[in-house]
Parts: sequence; structure tokens; C-alpha cells
Amino acid sequence: MKKLLYIFSLALLLAGCNSVKKNQRLLAQGNYEKAIELAVKKLQKNTSSKKKDGHITVLEKAFQKNVAKDTRRISFLEKQGNASGAKEIYYTYQNLAYIQDKIRPLLPMYSNTLKRDAEFTLKDYSSKILDTKKAYIAYLYDEAGLYMQYQTRKDYRTAYNIYCELEDVQPNYKDVSLKKENARFYGTDFVLIDLKNSTNQIIPASLEQELLSINTYGLDKFWTQYHTQQDSAIDYMYGVTLHFKEITIAPEKLNQIQQRRSKRIKDGWEYVYDSNGNVAKDSLGNDIKKDKYLTISARVMMITQSKSAAVQAEVVYTNMKKNTEVNRLPIASVFVFENVFAKYTGDKRALTTQDKRFLQHNFIDFPSNEQMVYDTGEDLKSRLKEIIKNNDLY
Repeated sequence: MKKLLYIFSLALLLAGCNSVKKNQRLLAQGNYEKAIELAVKKLQKNTSSKKKDGHITVLEKAFQKNVAKDTRRISFLEKQGNASGAKEIYYTYQNLAYIQDKIRPLLPMYSNTLKRDAEFTLKDYSSKILDTKKAYIAYLYDEAGLYMQYQTRKDYRTAYNIYCELEDVQPNYKDVSLKKENARFYGTDFVLIDLKNSTNQIIPASLEQELLSINTYGLDKFWTQYHTQQDSAIDYMYGVTLHFKEITIAPEKLNQIQQRRSKRIKDGWEYVYDSNGNVAKDSLGNDIKKDKYLTISARVMMITQSKSAAVQAEVVYTNMKKNTEVNRLPIASVFVFENVFAKYTGDKRALTTQDKRFLQHNFIDFPSNEQMVYDTGEDLKSRLKEIIKNNDLY
């Protein structure tokens, strides 16, 4: 048992030494923030342990070196006088304050190795943070405005992202909310979807309405919106036309197939007679009986009603600015109407289970040509959706 405790204690000691060595490597590599993070994590667990002396020493050096490094960087950016440096200066001051806040709860930290409290010169960065935040916000506001002036979709989108960044730093700043909406609007590709019919068939108004119910497609993306009715206030970039090329309606068909059914069924019983013509008896003296069978038959007429419609079309992409075709993709859909029912003559008991099921069906009126075309719509809409989803506009 004592041996196990010794081994466990030794393992803990080695683990502590290894973490100190790792932290010393981070310090030597100039990775000060990670060294601070690891040291703070270890010291938060136990600040009184002698094993923590190494981490205290590393933390003191890493903190001093990190402050010196960040201060030099801020000084350089300020001397550079470039407005774009405001972001880095702001976040550097924030990080300096954040590191102090992680260390502050651990103070004071006495080091047995140094024979003194570790030295941490803490500063109040609040004024610097507020001042540089203002400069950062002003830079973002001016930068976004500059991109807005270029008046291209790409630049409007860049401006939008900058306004979003600004709102993260300072919500409700000036008129940023309105400007962001404008950048989103002008950066959006508006796509006009319409139908064109080059066939001799009339496309049902209900089908046209279904196909143009673009809201049900879920196709809109952040920078792309589809419209089915033209808005004069919108500058459309692209057009998508569902061009009906051919609609074929097959004639109504009524096919009849007659089939004969026969079945041997049990039809009561009869006595068994012996060779003398008397009713035969079993070993107990009872009369012997046997099942009596009968063969029955029927004729069944299977009647199939059928009619089909096929639509051949193309999805045509156009650049409405340049009045040029961008892409052309085929699309097709087929709808088949079918109704099967049956009639019979003869003994119904000879029919199969499937025959009896079809007996419950009756002749129904064939759908009109218009209805047939409309019924292709669900499949056509699904295919149109896939084409739009899988084919970029650019």
C-alpha cells in the first residue's frame, strides 16, 4: 500500500514538473498568452503548493513580456497613423485588461523560489479601451460608407459585413441599422421567375400559380431572392424562365382482358358405402362420412382505364443586365392516370382475392386534358426546385 502511495505521489510530482517545463518552453518560444493561460489554470487549482513556484515565476515573466510586446505594437500602430489600425489597438487593450482580470484574483502570489511576492504592475485600461473603441467605430462607419459609394453588388455586400461588425461593437450606432438594410438590398441578386408557353396546349392558370408559388420552394438565399411578379422598384439581375416546349396528351384507353377462374370447393358430405351397398362403419360402429367436392367456375373481365400527359420544357437562365442567355437546362415530367376495375359472370366463389378487390372499383370519368397537364405540376415543381437549387446563377 505504501508503495502504491509513493508511486502515485511521484506521478503527481512528475506531472507538475512536466507542466512547468511545458510552460517554460512556451515562454521561451514567445507564446506569452498561452504561457499565462496555462500558469493561471494551474495556480487556480492550488496557490499554496510548492510545486506552483515554477508557474508563478513563468507567469510573472510572461505577463511582463506580453505587456511589453503589446505596448510596443500599440505604439507602432499609433505612430503609423493608419485608421485601419484602430481595430487592432482596441482589441489589444481589451486583451491586456482581460489578462489582468484573470490574474487579479490570484494576487498576492508568494514565490518560495524568489523569496518575494511576484510582481504584476496592473493598469486601468478603461479610458484607453473607450477611446480606441470610438476610433474603431468611426473607422468602420467611414469604411462601410466608402464601399457604399462604389455602388457594385460586391461592394454593397462588403459594406453590409462591415456594418454588422460595427453593430457587434456598438449596437444602435447612429443610422447603421438603416444603412445595413440598404447595403443588404443593393447587394442582393433579385431573380425574376416567369413562364413561357410555346405549345398548342393551354397551361391551366392553377398550374401556373402552383409553379410560381416560389415561397414554397425555400430557394431564397441570403444574397439571392426570387420573385414571380416584377417589381418596378427593383433592378433585376437575372431571369429564370420555365419554357414549355411540348405538351403531349395520349388518347384515352380502355383495355379489357377476360379470364376464366375455376376452383374445387367443399360442398357438404356423403356416406361411404361398403361392397355390399351398406353404409360403412368405423371400428366403433359409427357411420363413415366423407367430404363432398364441387368444381365451380366464373369469368372475370379486368378493365383498365388509362391516359397520360407528358411535358417537355427548358429552364432558361438569362442575365437581364446584358440581355444574354447564361444557361439552358432540360426538364420533363410525365403523369399517368390509371383506373382498374372488374366485372364477372358465374359463381363469385371462384374469384381470387385480387379479383374481389377490383370488383369494389368502378368506371370513373377520364380527367380532362387540362387536369392532366395540371397533374404533372407536382413533379414538375419538384424538378424545377432541384434545378434552381443545384445551378448557380454565376
